[in-house]
Amino acid sequence: ACALALTNYVTAGTIEEMNIKANTVARQEVLSDANEFEQVPAEEVTKIATEIGMEKPEELLEVYTGTNGGEVVGYTVKTGPTSGFSGEVQVLTGISTEGTITGITIIKHSETPGLGALAAGEWNDQFTGKSAAEELVVVKGTAKEGSNEIQAITGSTITSKAVTEGVNTSIQVFQTLSK
Repeated sequence: ACALALTNYVTAGTIEEMNIKANTVARQEVLSDANEFEQVPAEEVTKIATEIGMEKPEELLEVYTGTNGGEVVGYTVKTGPTSGFSGEVQVLTGISTEGTITGITIIKHSETPGLGALAAGEWNDQFTGKSAAEELVVVKGTAKEGSNEIQAITGSTITSKAVTEGVNTSIQVFQTLSK
């Protein structure tokens, strides 16, 4: 037990550092026009969660303002909807100041391998380019081109809806920040 505690103590800082780097890389992936990110203070994030009427404000995990040359180019919002098939699905969404979703990535999930886990792959590319002017809707079958529809993963509608719920929360946060 002592050896385990010592190992945990020695590696905790390194693990935390790796998580910080991974999150920074993820932010740059979903909002590639930004070269710097500034975290929105926790008090303000809590205020936004209340303002948008979140039933579970703890699912709004973090918000960053992305800048380039001192100019705001967009926001990244990390959400953790607990409505996935196997619980929480952490989604990081990038939205440009023009109101376009610039990308999403799944940070963490425990969905079924081969089904819900597909949300961490190419499936999430369909969010890129969608407008943040309105919430997105999950549909079974083919999503209409140029619409606010997201095609569900076959056999994994619950996960599809959880990811989309996270993106929709991000859209609401963006709409609040850009007022």
